[in-house]
Amino acid sequence: MGTENSSGLEITEPLLVEKDLKIPAFSEIPHWRDQITIRGLLVSALLGTLFCIITHKLNLTVGIIPSLNVAAGLLGFFFVKSWTTFLSKLGFQVKPFTRQENTVIQTCVVACYGLAFSGGFGSYLIAMDEKTYKLIGPDYPGNRAEDIKNPSLGWMIGFMFVVSFLGLFSLVPLRKVMVIDYKLTYPSGTATAMLINSFHTNTGAELAVKQVQCLGKYLGISFFWSFFKWFFSGVGDSCGFDNFPTLGLLLYKNTFYFDFSPTYVGCGLICPHIVNCSVLLGAIISWGFLWPFINTHAGDWYPADLGSNDFKGLYGYKVFIAISLILGDGLYNLVKIIAVTIKEIYNSSSKQSLPVVNEVQDHESSKLLVEQREKDAIFLKDRIPSWLAGSGYVGLAAISTAAIPMIFPPLKWYLVLASYIVAPALAFCNSYGTGLTDWSLASTYGKIGLFFFASVVGTNGGVIAGLAACGVMMSIVATAADLMQDFKTGYLTYSSAKSMFASQIVGTAMGCVIAPLTFWLFWTAFDIGDPNGPYKAPYAVIFREMAILGIEGFSELPKHCLAVCYGFFIAAIVINILRDVTPEKISQFIPIPMAMAIPFYIGAYFAIDMFVGTVILFVWERVNRKSSEDFAGAVASGLICGDGIWTVPSAILSILKVNPPICMSFGPT
Repeated sequence: MGTENSSGLEITEPLLVEKDLKIPAFSEIPHWRDQITIRGLLVSALLGTLFCIITHKLNLTVGIIPSLNVAAGLLGFFFVKSWTTFLSKLGFQVKPFTRQENTVIQTCVVACYGLAFSGGFGSYLIAMDEKTYKLIGPDYPGNRAEDIKNPSLGWMIGFMFVVSFLGLFSLVPLRKVMVIDYKLTYPSGTATAMLINSFHTNTGAELAVKQVQCLGKYLGISFFWSFFKWFFSGVGDSCGFDNFPTLGLLLYKNTFYFDFSPTYVGCGLICPHIVNCSVLLGAIISWGFLWPFINTHAGDWYPADLGSNDFKGLYGYKVFIAISLILGDGLYNLVKIIAVTIKEIYNSSSKQSLPVVNEVQDHESSKLLVEQREKDAIFLKDRIPSWLAGSGYVGLAAISTAAIPMIFPPLKWYLVLASYIVAPALAFCNSYGTGLTDWSLASTYGKIGLFFFASVVGTNGGVIAGLAACGVMMSIVATAADLMQDFKTGYLTYSSAKSMFASQIVGTAMGCVIAPLTFWLFWTAFDIGDPNGPYKAPYAVIFREMAILGIEGFSELPKHCLAVCYGFFIAAIVINILRDVTPEKISQFIPIPMAMAIPFYIGAYFAIDMFVGTVILFVWERVNRKSSEDFAGAVASGLICGDGIWTVPSAILSILKVNPPICMSFGPT
């Protein structure tokens, strides 16, 4: 993978599909309708239910949800392959199980369980309930008894249906730009595709067999390492190898430590060097200098006795500065795409064409080029009309604009409409960032929507309006990023874009029913929100307090916060301009602002892991470039898949209340 084409900033092909694009004959690839099967949908519903339960469990306990894409692909293969093998032994003739059907199942499952997160069942949705209101206290300024809406199956399912589909239509016209032209990595999507391909590879291909063996080897190592780590992780959130102060206790306090995560090391092996280095640079700037500097002004710039998640303190700087970098980078690239697209439309109407450059290539390069052209052709063959995406978005937005005020009266129709006007730009920003680093910051965009709309509505209903607007924003940006991630998986598994889009719609419809139903099991069986119980729902109080703060306006943010945000927003635009105007030999060393922004908000630990991955790849390339090109992706996918698969048994152990026997922690001598 060439770094010059993988950073997400170089456009290497026309943005518009040429009418005379020659599509090869792919007789072995099923028609897009044949890629969606009844057995696949049944398996998707079963796995979607399982993953929704796991997601709710994690959401209501620790509030951190790992990617389960690879687990969905693996379990989908396991169930269908076991079923077809069983029927074959009984003498029945069964339809062959293809990689495209496997990809459709994975896409459907991810779309389903994704709503268990973006549906806010552990955050904004239960922040509206009476328990959270009482936990904050009736005497808390801005916490009104009128701003309560307790969970109910009826309105939750209705709300899911009116907000969850818009994200699928918002970025469909940009699928070629994101996957083919920008060549965004989408590490989880790439790893899932490689795993699925390994299941359906022709065993006669010697390299493919070796890659599958390599993937299986590192998948096993990663899985058993994660299993080993579990024994030392204790009951709390500060035990085990995930909190190992590898660089010393002082740096550990500033989140600089290697947490032995196979997933992030694998991401470092897949992502281009410039992305990994940009992430580390962002971590050094934020957690190495900026946050310690701001922290020295506690008591002057903001009250010194605030909690770690209080927007009036350091947390406010973290969230808003990260968002300013993300918006600066994302909006710059959005404008750039629009400008290039308009230019190409003009060139097309003028019957201008790009010159064709014939290069002398060796046999291996020719094979790779042919393979890439086949993938491009298949991905572009079953086109989703732009008019369908546009009219679908407008129609769904109109329905949602009329329906949401019926569910949440304080959120007026014109506010819902305003959110749908700006949402596609935010969805692009989130999808672009996810493609670079595998981090979806949907909850961060939701918090900004929460803060803004709560401040606009004010004291009379601002809390409910802000929380509902948070749901609208989170749903759109999360589902858009998931769709692009799955488009990448489909691209690499020779799956039709139409089957990907259709399976996303079916999976989302499943999730609109399954996610609320599985949450209702937890809600009725356990005391959700009890600070002394196992299901504390930690983000419920945080989201309600953010809405209360939003009513007071941006002026309540800590001193100099907005000024610093303006500076980072401008810096992101300037850095992007420099990347575009400088020669490639210089621009390849200029960091990517979107990648730099991620650790500002989350922490530096995953940047260390990804940098370890990129160092391993760098040394590997110097020692044996051919070997690294052949097997780096397999090693990375194995590491990500093994750790991803482990989340399933670890969540089951947690649900069964089987706690790790040891809490390994560290302190000064």
